[in-house]
Amino acid sequence: MTRIVAPSILSADFGNLERDIKMLDRSVAEWVHIDIMDGVFVPNISLGFPVMKAVRKATSKVLDVHLMIVEPERYAKRFVEEGADYVVFHHEACADPRAAIAEIKAAGAKAGVSIKPGTPVEAVLDYLSELDLVLVMSVEPGFGGQSFMPHSLDKVRALRKVIDEKGYNCLIEIDGGISAKNAREVYDAGVNVAVAGSSVFNAESPQQAIIDILNA
Repeated sequence: MTRIVAPSILSADFGNLERDIKMLDRSVAEWVHIDIMDGVFVPNISLGFPVMKAVRKATSKVLDVHLMIVEPERYAKRFVEEGADYVVFHHEACADPRAAIAEIKAAGAKAGVSIKPGTPVEAVLDYLSELDLVLVMSVEPGFGGQSFMPHSLDKVRALRKVIDEKGYNCLIEIDGGISAKNAREVYDAGVNVAVAGSSVFNAESPQQAIIDILNA
């Protein structure tokens, strides 16, 4: 099964962001994860279009953009225009998920939905066939450095079962508290894409940390 590591630049050194992005560009990571937070849906503010544009210029990797914002359908097309390959919005923040999915795909990107720790997988099953990715949050969205919530793997297993039984072409991503210590368990549960922030950027060798997560 596909294994991908997506380092989250929320944990990068924003004073040396180009350096850190180019480091990821040289690494075995296939994706770069970008967290967009608006201070409304989550109690934090991260970055916007100018930084997104700069990141796109600095790397050829797949840009995985995680929108932790209200009314994500208002901004999805703009993020695709700025270079997003995947646009992932929160089920809890979107009044019409199907419309948001259609907007993202019409703009030329792949569409994903994310669910918070308190949201059951049943919430997204009605439109799972239309998605390219489901992101299971294994921490509360909004801040980096939180501890992994083991019960999130029950959601991963439930999603994997449905995706495999139905034959859907949909990746499962997980975000929050991922490191080489738990990556094997995460992949074994059915995850395709592991987002890692602190465990990569706080490591003595970020590139080796990525390898360790990939090969756990």
